[in-house]
Amino acid sequence: MLSTSTTESTSRYENLDQMSVRELLININNEDKTVPYAVEKAIPQIEALVEQIVIRMKQGGRLFYIGAGTSGRLGVVDASECPPTYGVPFDLVIGLMAGGDQAIRRAVENAEDDPEQAWIDLKEYEIDELDSLVGIAASGRTPYVIGGLQKARESGILTGCIVCNTGSAVAAAAEYPVEIVVGPEFVTGSTRMKSGTAQKLALNMISTSVMIQLGRVKGNKMVDMQMTNYKLVQRAIRMVREELPHLTSEEAQALLEAHGSVRNAVEAGRKS
Repeated sequence: MLSTSTTESTSRYENLDQMSVRELLININNEDKTVPYAVEKAIPQIEALVEQIVIRMKQGGRLFYIGAGTSGRLGVVDASECPPTYGVPFDLVIGLMAGGDQAIRRAVENAEDDPEQAWIDLKEYEIDELDSLVGIAASGRTPYVIGGLQKARESGILTGCIVCNTGSAVAAAAEYPVEIVVGPEFVTGSTRMKSGTAQKLALNMISTSVMIQLGRVKGNKMVDMQMTNYKLVQRAIRMVREELPHLTSEEAQALLEAHGSVRNAVEAGRKS
């Protein structure tokens, strides 16, 4: 079954080792151009999943991602970027991967082949019925992800997934599957390429739309972002001054320092 899945099918290109650098780059780019169209076809599935996640998170639930390899790393990255971007607690969106944090940098042998470990990892966070779990697996066959989704679903937890094959075991284990079929990879079976790009795009859509629905964006601005460096402080000052144009940059910065976020600074400035 593995050899006949779309993600394992033979590349459309032959003799990659004989191509020039320019030919390689052009052909990789041509393949990458097809990914957003594959994601577009999955928007109804993504919509259904996001709507259910939002319902639970508005009641205090959390969002978990589980995966292995590239898929797991993408979930960890997406989760880790939510607190600085939207000012949410670090335990609101949680990314877990087979092999633990050490596997982010270096693969842990056979970690993804244990169907019991994901549920063990999730139970450490006391996951419950208000939470949502999204399994990420390009192949749709990863035992770590399948086992985690099955146990979560049995426990009444909302389950979704992002896969790049149709009819997969991961999709069967999830209540709200998202299937994004991008076709053969440029390098046969290298799912960190188009499949990884598709998963990253889907994760962007999921977490961003969830955060907007939770009120973490005003207009088109991330008004709760953490001001952790010079660039972000300057961005925050500009946002405050756009809302309160009578303020100088120094006055806007003083409000930000006193109130901790663009949202709070603007509200305080309007009251003063």
